[in-house]
Amino acid sequence: MTLSKRSKKNSDGVDPTKSYTVEEAVKLVKARATAKFDETIELSINLGVDPRHADQMVRGVSSLPNGTGRKLRVAVFAKGPKAEEAKKAGADIVGAEDLAEQVNKGEINFDRCIATPDMMGIVGRLGKVLGPRNLMPNPKVGTVTMDVTNAIKDAKGGAVEFRVEKAGIVQAGVGKASFTEAAIVQNVKSFVDSVMKARPQGAKGVYMKKISLSSTMGPGVKVALGSVGAASAEA
Repeated sequence: MTLSKRSKKNSDGVDPTKSYTVEEAVKLVKARATAKFDETIELSINLGVDPRHADQMVRGVSSLPNGTGRKLRVAVFAKGPKAEEAKKAGADIVGAEDLAEQVNKGEINFDRCIATPDMMGIVGRLGKVLGPRNLMPNPKVGTVTMDVTNAIKDAKGGAVEFRVEKAGIVQAGVGKASFTEAAIVQNVKSFVDSVMKARPQGAKGVYMKKISLSSTMGPGVKVALGSVGAASAEA
């Protein structure tokens, strides 16, 4: 079956002009996740912000109640007792100057990066490498902290960082096709709630404009804002 035929088949039964309740959308998306691998369930939110303005930047972290279904590799910049604490907490990579040297060489074998505050002098010099990959530790999302144990636990347990893109869109994986419908619905609502709470002061008018849900290979399905508690997202 060619990609175009698969795409057409998967789109059957999905009305592109209709907004479905989150429960209906999840059912449609799961039914069309027919690839030979466990597809990621992806959420896309169009926001009424212009991230070019500092007071309209949307950034935060959402702890999904049912996890993401992904096994994240976590790197921690720390020294001494905090480095030992990180290793005991399950960090995949722990280091300081040596880890920074690896990153500068392009050896980025991790999905989440955490740092203790005293390491930011070293980590700060890696901004050009980690920044574009959305891996730069930031105190606003709990990845610059002395509590490395809980930061590692959150990262591996389903904490998802989000940051609005240039076009005003926030995207995130909120589960796997193998999850139950109820688990995906819970994750979607939790993520939307986190984005709502991250509304910046500079956002005016309609904040949350459109939400869509899809699987890795499946069609996008519009989600009714009211079904996820975002219907009144205006100033």
